[in-house]
Amino acid sequence: MDLGEVLWAMLAFFYWFMVIWMFISVFGDIFRRNDISGWGKAGWIFLIFVLPFLGILVSVISRPRMTEQDRQIAARTYERQRRAAGYSAADEVAKIAALRDAGEISAEEYEALKRRAMIDA
Repeated sequence: MDLGEVLWAMLAFFYWFMVIWMFISVFGDIFRRNDISGWGKAGWIFLIFVLPFLGILVSVISRPRMTEQDRQIAARTYERQRRAAGYSAADEVAKIAALRDAGEISAEEYEALKRRAMIDA
């Protein structure tokens, strides 16, 4: 086996690895999403099996950038990170009050920021 055959074998291996990885990724995405009905999921899977590369390409292009489920996951992750960092609504309101007292923000801005801090708590 010479160097050219080894390189072609490596290229073929990485190609098939990439194809399998794309199938797994798209299947996981299809089954994870809640905004697609059961028939819609079946249609996507059928399309991916019948026309694999075209089906994967269309699936990736037509997928919304951020679904409601993605927003919920991001919000939960943000909340966990904030709690781990020791966020306190009282501390936030105290900082906002100091800004208001220093004249950096208006009373309306203070109320809006305070309301947001209390909601985020």
